[in-house]
This record gives sequence, structure tokens and C-alpha cells, in this order.
Amino acid sequence: MDIKRAKQEIKDSVEAYLTKDGFGEYQIPALRQRPILLMGPPGIGKTQIMEQIARECQIGLVAYTITHHTRQSAVGLPFIKEKDYGGVSYSVTEYTMSEIIASVYEKMEQTGLHEGILFIDEINCVSETLAPTMLQFLQCKTFGNQKVPESWIIVAAGNPPEYNKSVREFDVVTLDRIKMIDVEANYDVWKEYAYKAGIHPAVLAYLEIRQNHFYKMETTVDGKAFVTARGWEDLSEFIKAYESLGKTIDRDVIYQYIRHMGIAKEFANYLELYRKYKKDYKIDEILNGSFTEDMLEKLKFAPFDERLSIVHLLHGKLNELFVKYAKTDAYVGELFSWLKDYMENGSLEETLKKAQNAFQERKKAEQISKEEEHIWKQVIEKLELYVKQLKKEKPEDEEKAVRAWFKAETENREQLVEHISEALLNAFDFMEAAFGEGQEMVVFITELNVNFYSARFIRENGCDPYYKYNKGLLFDERQEGILEQLKEVEK
Repeated sequence: MDIKRAKQEIKDSVEAYLTKDGFGEYQIPALRQRPILLMGPPGIGKTQIMEQIARECQIGLVAYTITHHTRQSAVGLPFIKEKDYGGVSYSVTEYTMSEIIASVYEKMEQTGLHEGILFIDEINCVSETLAPTMLQFLQCKTFGNQKVPESWIIVAAGNPPEYNKSVREFDVVTLDRIKMIDVEANYDVWKEYAYKAGIHPAVLAYLEIRQNHFYKMETTVDGKAFVTARGWEDLSEFIKAYESLGKTIDRDVIYQYIRHMGIAKEFANYLELYRKYKKDYKIDEILNGSFTEDMLEKLKFAPFDERLSIVHLLHGKLNELFVKYAKTDAYVGELFSWLKDYMENGSLEETLKKAQNAFQERKKAEQISKEEEHIWKQVIEKLELYVKQLKKEKPEDEEKAVRAWFKAETENREQLVEHISEALLNAFDFMEAAFGEGQEMVVFITELNVNFYSARFIRENGCDPYYKYNKGLLFDERQEGILEQLKEVEK
């Protein structure tokens, strides 16, 4: 199955395992809570989905790559203890607490979350000395003589043997005690994630044309040549950082992330073309409603991959606006909820303290993403500003003053909506003039449908041309035609 389905399966299992009956006991007893084993190729997001699941289920997460551990750190150090058996004293070997089990208890203490996931990565790639310990861990949920806390779910991940020479196969006894999920790379599923994660539009545009370059493992005379989803995402972040510094990324830098020289070379060439298209076609001007006949004439005779790149350039620029809207809307919504609290208790300083405490509690519990953290900081900064303004201006009607200040925030949001709506309409005007109802329009509409942020913006604010083309175009037939053209381009 794909990583999206695997995430849902694990999330459902975690929720089932943590469900309690009327007596406050787990409905599925710990003995029957099979550890979940996620088996799939490296770099497809196995670790990342565990972080998402922990946040969404509001539980803790302790993650370890077991190949970084020795038997001593996993099991604990031996020590001699004197014990009496039948009146006779014996020296018995015991073990200190496993570093991994200790980390679980530390996490509970730090976060205040007593339920969680213990995630062990690369579990089938351990050394010979640690292999029996891993079998015991999966079969008995223990490290040495210490059990994993009953309220913590075990999830492990491993790589199939074709991806790792040190892989060890599990015996039937172990396999019969675990819940195995096989996962494989899937570009369409990753693309949905890529839009949410803000993957660089050049990466998405290239992979749309070369989908078979999304994930690849080959054995060559020079060793392994590979490309992974993780590689594309890390490269995307590096490209964005280089662009902000005014630096140019070349083939050698790309190869540091895309470890397949042929694909690295081809993407480097495409990136040059992408920059050229961006400059030649003046995407910002198009979204402002300005494009020339010369531009349209040039596109008429451009190859299909160039026309497709323009569509993705447009969509990439629009996506920046859609993301900005989502963040602004989340900020205004969160600010509004705290101002409601202020209206109820009558003290803005009290509300500010409550917001600061709630933010720190969520951070401590590790139940907040980077994007959410930025929004919380914005809200707290705004509340701090309102408190200072009240002290400075001392208005007769504090509530009225705060309402007026907040109204400015909602007006800014409405102005942003108007700006984005106009840019979207201008994009459709250009698409109609350049491509009519051709394959390019199908791609444009499809990308708007797939992208979480664009779909949300249109759902909440509408767009007449989108509704017109989304309803009128025969997507199944058109998309088949596009796929055929992409195959030709690849040839």
C-alpha cells in the first residue's frame, strides 16, 4: 500500500489499542496488541508519518534508529545482585534499565503524556549480537528484563532485503506476533503531501514530466544509484535556501541529494530551463493581468514539456498565495478565539497569560508543528501589542478599541482574499488565451484539485472559471491523453 494508506492504518490501530472499556482498562489487552511493523524502501517517509500520527492522536513519541545502538544501551548493563532462594544466598545477574525504556519514562515526565508510540527504525538491520534482543522485543514487548509501559504502542520499521545487505529475516514465530504493513513509493500520494510541505515548484514540475524519476534504486558498476522521496524534499529545501541567498545550484550540488548521476544531470538541465521560462514568461506580470501577444504566439510553437512547465510555474506562484491565505486565516481565527476569551473575562492581560501558558504546554507536550508554532507566536505578539496599546492610550471603552484593532486584521484578510481571487482569475484568462480547453488546462485544473491549499481557497472563496472548467472538461479521457504525451516526452 502507499504511505498515506499506511499512515491511516497505523493511526486506526493506535486508536484501537488505546481505547478503554467501562472499567478504564484497555479494550484490547496489552498481550493482544500486536506490534506494528512497517516494511518498505528507505526515504519514503516512514519516520515522518509517525510524528504526524503522534500529533494527530495527541500522544507521545519516542523514536530510535536501532542500528545506532549496542546491546548494552538497548538491554542495559549487567550487575551482580545477591538473592536468597530457599534460605541459600546466590549471586544473580540483573540489568540496569534499558536506555530506550528510560527514554519512554523521561518522555512521559517531560510532556505529561502517559500514552504514546515507541518507534524503532531499521529493526531488521541490527547486528548479530542485537538480533535476539529485537526478536524478544517484538515477541514480548521487553528490552532485557524491562517491559515497555502498557500505555505505549510499539511501531517498528524495516527495509526489504533488496535495499539493505544487512537485513535479517524474521521467523514465523515472530511474524505471527506482529501486524505487518508493506508500503511502497507512490508519486501521486507524495504529490499531495508535497503541496502541503511546500516542495519547490521546479521539483514538482520536473517530476510531473518524469514521474519514473521520483523513486529509483539501481545497481551499477560504480555501486548503488538511487533517488528517494526524502532526497527530493531535502533538495527542495536547499534550492529555496540558495534562491534566498542569490546562489545558483548546479549538477554537483544536486547529485549530493539525488544519487543518480543521470537524473541529477537531467534535473540540473531542467532547473536551468525552469529559470529561463520564469524570466521569459514573466509569471508575476501574468498574475497581475498583463501578458503579450508575442508570449502567446511563442507558446503556440513551444514543445509540450515547455508548455507544461509554464502551467506549473503559474501554479507554483499561485500556491505561494494560497499558503499565505491559509496561514493568515489560521492566525486571524486563533486571535479571534483568544479575544472571545477576553470578552468573557474582561482582562486582556489575563487572556495573554492564558495564551502564553497554553502555548508552552503544547510545546512541552510536543503537540505543535512548526507552522502552528509560528501562528501561536504571531497571536501572542499581537495580544502583547494590544495590552501595550491599552496601557498607552487608556481608551474609555477598552472592548470597543480592541474590536476596532481586530477589525483591521479581518480587513487585511479580506484584502488578501481579493488579491488572490484576482490573481487566480488572471491566471485563467492567460490559460484560456494561451491554451483554450487543451491538455494544459486539464493539467492546471487537476493541480488545483490535488493541492490542499488551492482546493481550500476555492471552496471557501469560489472561482467561476474553475467551476466552469472543472465541470466541463472530461478529465479521465484528457488525463489519459496527457499521460500518453508525457510518455512520448520521456522517450
